[in-house]
Amino acid sequence: MKMPLEDIRVVDMTHVWYGPWCTMMLGYMGAEVIRVEPPWGAIDRLSQSGVFGGVPYTFHHLNLNKKDITLNTKDPEGLELLKELIKKSDVVVQNMSVGAMERMGLGYDVLKELNPGIIYAALTGFGQTGPYKDRKSYAMIAEAMASYTRLTGDGVDPEGPPIEMAMALGDIGPGTMAAFGIVSALRYRDHTGVGQMLDLSQIEIMTSFNPGITLWNLGQVTPTEMRKKSPGGGIGGLFKAKDGEYVRIGAFSPSAVDTMRTIFDDDEFNSEKLEKYVSEHTQKEVVDKLVEARLPVAPIYHTKDTANDPHLIERGMYQEIEHPKAGKYKATTFPFKMSETQPQIKRHAPLLGQDNEYVICDLLGKSKEYYDELKKKGVVAWT
Repeated sequence: MKMPLEDIRVVDMTHVWYGPWCTMMLGYMGAEVIRVEPPWGAIDRLSQSGVFGGVPYTFHHLNLNKKDITLNTKDPEGLELLKELIKKSDVVVQNMSVGAMERMGLGYDVLKELNPGIIYAALTGFGQTGPYKDRKSYAMIAEAMASYTRLTGDGVDPEGPPIEMAMALGDIGPGTMAAFGIVSALRYRDHTGVGQMLDLSQIEIMTSFNPGITLWNLGQVTPTEMRKKSPGGGIGGLFKAKDGEYVRIGAFSPSAVDTMRTIFDDDEFNSEKLEKYVSEHTQKEVVDKLVEARLPVAPIYHTKDTANDPHLIERGMYQEIEHPKAGKYKATTFPFKMSETQPQIKRHAPLLGQDNEYVICDLLGKSKEYYDELKKKGVVAWT
C-alpha cells in the first residue's frame, strides 16, 4: 500500500468550495475520487471571474487529483448508472441543499440499501435538522453567524462595522473537518464493517473553531471587552513601514518583551515606540532586524509575495503541472509533510466528462456500444 486511502473510492457530488476541498483532501491521500457532474457542468465551472482554460481559478485550486464523469441524473438511465457506481464505492460526499438527495431518490436509507458499508457525508450550512436546516449558506454566512465577521471588524475598530474574512475559510475549515470525519468513519468501518451517515454543518464546525464562544459561556465577556480589561503585556501589532508596506509583529511572551527592550536599549520600549521605529525603516529592514533577534515578525504579503516566497518554494509548496487547456502553472500542493506517505499532485483539475468512458465501460462493465448510445441520448457529455 503506497497511500492510506488508495483502496477507497469516493463518489463526489459536490460543488463550489466546501465539498470540493473535502474530496480533494481524500484524493491527496490516495482515494479514487470520481466527481459527478450534470452534462452541462456543475456551477463551480461557470464563473466568469479569473478564468483559465475554460474554468475559474478556484476550480483549478479545489479539484486536483480527481476523475470526472457527467451523468444526467434526471434521466432514469443516468440515475441508475449513478446507483451502480455507488454500489462499487466506499464514500458518497455531497453539499446540496437539505432534501435534494432525497428528491433524487438517493437518501441515506436508499444508499445503505445499495451499499450497506457506504460512508455518506452530507455537507450543508446548518445541518439536516433544526429550525435553520432549509436556509442557504456560503462561507461568509457561516463566518457571520459564528461571530468571525463581527470579531474581525472589532479587531480593527470596536465601534466600526463588521469586516468579512478574506477568501472562504468558512468553507475550507468545514471541508477539512469533513475529510477528517470521513476518514474516522472509514476506520470505524474497518473494525465493524458498518457504514454511517455524517451530518456536517458549516455553522457548527465554524462555531467549534471559535474560542470566543467559550469565553462568553464562561463569563459573558466578548474578546473586545476582555482586551479592554486585560490588554496584555506584549509589544506588537500591524505597522506601516517607510516604504508603504506593512509588518506584523507579536512579541507577547515575557522573554520576547525583554529581548525587544534589549535590542532597542530601552526599558520602557512599548508598541507605540515600535510603531515609530517601523515608520522610519523599510519592511525588509524591520523584518531582518527582528528575525535576527529571534522575535516573531512577518512581512504582510500580497498574493504574489506568498507565491514567490523562498521558504515555501524550498518546502515544496508549489508543484508545476500542466493542464491541457490552461497550460503549465505552479499548483499549490498538500499543506503538510508525511515521512512515509507524502501526498502529491497526480492529476490536474479534470475536464468535464474526462473519465466517462473509464467509469462506464471499465468500472461499471458496460459495452462501448452502450456508452456511445448514452452519448447520443445526452445521458453523458464531455468537453
